[in-house]
Amino acid sequence: MREQERGGAGGREGRRDGGREGRQELPPQSPEEQARAICLRLLTGMPRTRRQLADALEKRGIPEEVSQAVLSRFEEVGLIDDAAFAGAWVESRHRGRGLARRALAQELRTKGVHATLVQEALEQLDSEQEEQTARELVERKLRSTRGLERDKRIRRLAGMLARKGYPEGMALRVVRRALEQEGEDADDLGYPGY
Repeated sequence: MREQERGGAGGREGRRDGGREGRQELPPQSPEEQARAICLRLLTGMPRTRRQLADALEKRGIPEEVSQAVLSRFEEVGLIDDAAFAGAWVESRHRGRGLARRALAQELRTKGVHATLVQEALEQLDSEQEEQTARELVERKLRSTRGLERDKRIRRLAGMLARKGYPEGMALRVVRRALEQEGEDADDLGYPGY
């Protein structure tokens, strides 16, 4: 009986080993193949900038010269396009989160987009569009500040716009108009000229 148990166990082990023998071992990938695979996997989820991909390759130990060659090839074939990335980022984040130029520029810089491409992407937002978005943000937030002291409302509304990158002058002007439209005395905001 013990021999049958051993044979049975051996048979199971044999099947496991047989399963391994049936699989073909993949040859080790070259650094170029590893870099391409990493980039393609990252680009599948969402667009990335060249610098984001370069940072990912560096973290995984891909040599610098291999990384640069692979990234350059990806740019040539259009898989990496920092200008298109920046334009889409500005459109999406302004429309979706209401971010102003200053905040958008900061985000793009942290993603490694070159300053000239950042500037070009931000040109799609004109000051009228930016101010309109600021007014919409204030209108939505205005309801939740009713019942608060006027100064507290002003601080909350202007602070919300400041966190989204709006310049102080624009923020105060928009808040003042919103309060005036609501019937609040906004002539004395404590900020001359706005």
